[in-house]
Amino acid sequence: MIRNKTRVTIAGAGPGDSELLTLKVLKRLKDAEVVLHDSLISREILALLPEEAETINVGKRCDDGQDQHERQERINTLMVRYAREGKRCVRLKAGDSFVFGRGVEEVRALKENGIEVEVIPGITAGLAAANMLHIPVTERNRTTSLLFCTGHTANYSFEQFNGLISLLKEGSPIVMYMGIRNFETVIQRLLDAGLPPTLHVCIVSKVSLPGQKLLRGTLETITALVAEKEIETPAVFFIGEHTVPVELDCPVADFIESKGGNSENIYKNRG
Repeated sequence: MIRNKTRVTIAGAGPGDSELLTLKVLKRLKDAEVVLHDSLISREILALLPEEAETINVGKRCDDGQDQHERQERINTLMVRYAREGKRCVRLKAGDSFVFGRGVEEVRALKENGIEVEVIPGITAGLAAANMLHIPVTERNRTTSLLFCTGHTANYSFEQFNGLISLLKEGSPIVMYMGIRNFETVIQRLLDAGLPPTLHVCIVSKVSLPGQKLLRGTLETITALVAEKEIETPAVFFIGEHTVPVELDCPVADFIESKGGNSENIYKNRG
């Protein structure tokens, strides 16, 4: 790492499995003097940090009561302060910093204060889950577009929601983050919009970590399944005509518990 006195690295840590860190991120962490990290960074990754590095948890958790504007301002202030002190500062963010991670806000804040910034991509949870559980989100001659959204979809205007419906009707899947709180509202709006009750829905929790789980259902059945099974956060949702794991592209299991990190899946058939 170039030892620039006014430089901060914003790094994506991936979904949680330390083996999914990029080599460049690992190199920056090993050289870091200060690490400002999200709450979702796994213990396995935090264990890789130098013992002498100062580590500060600046992340948020659902319903933690923090004012998110104030929290972000504090993070920005810390990054600028440590950079000006000449510290090798890494802002370590879960997943990919630019996919619902406020990474661009932090880049702007640093630039506005004359701080050089380096951004290193990470594997976002949606793509990690698709790969590890063999859920096709794009496929030749079947799916040529993909939409990433958040649980705020529940509050979309009529026009915004219509755009999402059009994509789903054309066969494009959606990958939804932070959707647990508004999940039932989103599902009901999709049904009210005339989408088929048999449209596939998969929910993957704790992506790449021990205890990773996949819950599979349809628009008609998924709400009851969520009530029946314990789904831990964070979780990512796949909704679409073809969003079924390759091994389950037939009427079999609707619940899978997998050994996160090593991609060995345990399939549990129902009925």
